[in-house]
Amino acid sequence: MNTRVQVEHPVTEMVTGIDIVREQILIAAGEKLSVKQKDIGWRGHAIECRINAEDPKTFMPSPGRITLYHPPGGPGIRVDTHVYTNYFVPPYYDSMVGKLIAYGDTREQAIARMRIALTEMVIDGIKTNIPLQMDIMNDAAFQAGGVNIHYLEKKLGLK
Repeated sequence: MNTRVQVEHPVTEMVTGIDIVREQILIAAGEKLSVKQKDIGWRGHAIECRINAEDPKTFMPSPGRITLYHPPGGPGIRVDTHVYTNYFVPPYYDSMVGKLIAYGDTREQAIARMRIALTEMVIDGIKTNIPLQMDIMNDAAFQAGGVNIHYLEKKLGLK
C-alpha cells in the first residue's frame, strides 16, 4: 500500500477543506474515509512557497543556527515547519525549513496574502529563499498565471 502524501498536500487541503493526513491515519487504522469522492469540491485558490535554507541567488545551502524565527499569520495563512528560534539547520539534509501556504477566494487574493505573509516571516541567522519567493509573487508573468516548469529558469536567465 502506498502511504505517501504529496509535499503539496496543504494546497489540496486548503481548497477542499479535507485534512488529507487525518484521512490517511484513519485508513491506516482500518477505518473508512470520512468523506466520499462525490462530496469533495474545490473552492478558492491556494499557493505554496517552500521556504529553503539557501542563498536566494546562488541556491547554495545555508545551514546554521536560526537566531530568530517569527511565523506570519492572518486569514488564509498556514505555516508547516519544524523550526524555531535557536534551531540548528544541519548541512546533511534537504534544505527545506518550512512551507508557507496562502489561501484566497481568487488567485489574486491568494497572491496578495502570500506577499504579506512573506514580508511578515522572519528567519534570521541563515539565508533563505524568501527574497526570491517575494520576487516571484511580484512578477507580472507569475501573477497572470499559465506559467510552466521552465518559468524560473527563464526568469533567472538560465534558459
